[in-house]
Amino acid sequence: MYPSELYEENFVEEPQGIGENSEESHIRSTSEVQNYQIHAEDGGIGHVDSFLVDDETWKIRYLIVDTKNWQSGKKVLIAPAWISDVRWSEKRVFVSLDQKKVENAPEYDPDAPISRAYEEKLYSAYGKKPYWKE
Repeated sequence: MYPSELYEENFVEEPQGIGENSEESHIRSTSEVQNYQIHAEDGGIGHVDSFLVDDETWKIRYLIVDTKNWQSGKKVLIAPAWISDVRWSEKRVFVSLDQKKVENAPEYDPDAPISRAYEEKLYSAYGKKPYWKE
């Protein structure tokens, strides 16, 4: 997996429910979504730092979330499947996690490859079913 800045054209789709007649476009560049604030179910946890793209499927596998302006001050990964809402006009992403789970999530190290063992720790910390078991 590689950070999205290596690719010129990566896009994030807007959640369903926003029609073509909306003032909002249904596609966003990942560079536009960088720095959007991330909110857990019980408050803010940081901002979108970057993205990790699966080099086999070309899907965005994770958002890299920087929590430096919050308690833990580390970078963590959050899967797009855990996004519950995106408020484009507010530049906010809401996730179906609580702050404690994010605080206890394993830290993301950009210099280390994403291993299955790391992903197992990540999904366990968040209490989510792993994508490879679906």
